[in-house]
Amino acid sequence: MILPVVKLGTLALKTMCKPIAARLKKDAGLHPKFRQFIINIAQANHRFTTTMQRRIYGHATNVEIRPLNEEKAVQAAADLVGELFVFTVAGAAVIFEVQRSSRSEARKEELRKQELQALKQRDEDLAREVEQLKHKLEELEQLAKGQGLSGLFNFKHAHVTEDGKALPN
Repeated sequence: MILPVVKLGTLALKTMCKPIAARLKKDAGLHPKFRQFIINIAQANHRFTTTMQRRIYGHATNVEIRPLNEEKAVQAAADLVGELFVFTVAGAAVIFEVQRSSRSEARKEELRKQELQALKQRDEDLAREVEQLKHKLEELEQLAKGQGLSGLFNFKHAHVTEDGKALPN
């Protein structure tokens, strides 16, 4: 019962984070200090990606890279912030699901260990009981031999002759 609710909650959280990310994108460039911060991030990202593309395609990397204009930088950084928010929420949901699953598996493993221990204990108890019954049977056989009733209680050797060979049926 809890699993479908958790899955549905995770899906709802992922769905709700997309409009929040859109709102973050919209509001990202309005605050002056934050705007300058995201412009710097966008310019650094632009330089990094352009350098990587040039290296991949074998072009010269010592050429100066023109910076993005302010509006493109704000838009690129806002997109980056929105995608980062969606990715963070999705990553947190995955981590939560993995932890929940591992706790569930740990509980199952603990139950299996307890069941195995109970079976081992039961096996040991039954082995002790068998040994006790063997000792009691030997005592009864000794008493029977002492009283001359060995034929009545000689269950083990009922179909064996005195020299240890089996009697034919």
